[in-house]
Amino acid sequence: RIIKKQPLTDQQLNYTIDSVLIGKGEELEKLLVEPISYTASGKILRAKTLGQYKYIDAIKKNDIVFGIGPAGTGKTYLAMAMAIKAFKNNEVRRIILTRPAVEAGESLGFLPGDLQEKIDPYLRPLYDALFDILGFENYQRLVEKGLIEVAPLAYMRGRTLDDSYIILDEAQNTTSQQMKMFLTRIGYGSKAVITGDITQVDLPRGKKSGLVSASNILKDIKGIEFMTFRKEDVVRHPLVQRIIEAYEKDDK
Repeated sequence: RIIKKQPLTDQQLNYTIDSVLIGKGEELEKLLVEPISYTASGKILRAKTLGQYKYIDAIKKNDIVFGIGPAGTGKTYLAMAMAIKAFKNNEVRRIILTRPAVEAGESLGFLPGDLQEKIDPYLRPLYDALFDILGFENYQRLVEKGLIEVAPLAYMRGRTLDDSYIILDEAQNTTSQQMKMFLTRIGYGSKAVITGDITQVDLPRGKKSGLVSASNILKDIKGIEFMTFRKEDVVRHPLVQRIIEAYEKDDK
């Protein structure tokens, strides 16, 4: 099938076949809705899977959304695209992107350089997505004006974030206390999207993930939506989905 005269990619073709085989072929029409936006290079941004479509719909309808699932499902990238769209539509005054500075067993204290140099490696995936969607010059201009802020989670303490679109990435690496601190920063006119993969927790042994705790504590609160991605929602290289499946089998 041809969408707007553009041939299907391998990912789209494989996903279409898999969806038809499990009886979800008719639902694929949802993926033909208007795009979210466009990248700096003019590439169309839209949901590529039904999971992504439901995630975007949840973000539109709720002030706080948790996107939980494996790498490559577009959790953070789509949240950023929605944030930038809301900003351009004057729905919020600024965009705040944050993530905990604890990953893969590393500690800021053991990294070389000053504070900014230590922080940047942890925030690099957020920068990369912003550059892709906005372009470097637009990104830099908005940062200089204070309209986009990229900072470690610890910098959120003690603040009230009004009229903001806030994205917490790698939330599986928050503690319960950090997650509570983050969620209680959200002020009037703000929206928050929290993303993470509960199979990739890098916290010290014995510390429970704040993302896991939140999914149990907040699951019945109106205005908060939890969206779980499946391996079928992976939109990276086809091998990524097979890698996820192999690790899932090994864990059982």
